[in-house]
Amino acid sequence: MSFALGLTGSIGMGKSTTAQMFVEEGCALWDADAAVHRLYSREGAAVAPMRAVFPDAIIDGSVSRDALKQVIAQHPAALKQIEAIVHPLVAADRAAFREYATADIVVFDIPLLFETGGDAAMDAVACVSIPADEQKRRVMVRGTMTEAQFEQIRAKQMPNDEKCVRSDYVIVTDSLDHARTQVQDVVRQIRAGMENA
Repeated sequence: MSFALGLTGSIGMGKSTTAQMFVEEGCALWDADAAVHRLYSREGAAVAPMRAVFPDAIIDGSVSRDALKQVIAQHPAALKQIEAIVHPLVAADRAAFREYATADIVVFDIPLLFETGGDAAMDAVACVSIPADEQKRRVMVRGTMTEAQFEQIRAKQMPNDEKCVRSDYVIVTDSLDHARTQVQDVVRQIRAGMENA
């Protein structure tokens, strides 16, 4: 059985880059955002159940995230309905990935791991982290959202300090080399533990 490592971290912390470093170390990677993208795409498992509840959110045979955002803006209670459809599908996708993965360590890249209780299904959790001012600087440099939008997203996420305390490993992403060294160390520790089990 493979080792399930949850990888989490707040917006702008460098999680996607860190996830790829685990792949470079021979780990399999499941990405929650990519899974939702698959489920929402044409022929995706979320299209039919979404069409039944939110027909306006289906555009060209796939679920439109922009249309869903408009639905949620007009009817905040819709978010719960959307989550009720999507979360079980995402969980099934994740379970299938773990079942068929051949790597010894399977990394599950899940932004809201603690917020959704997903940490309970993991053997360990690694959290990426940087100071709040650097986090904000990185997100603002992307130019994809306003400061208000960034603060809104950050407010929905568990505070970084709390995530770090609850994690088995904390990876500080202040530089690529430092992050890579920490990833290699985490992988080494997990593999050593698996050999001794």
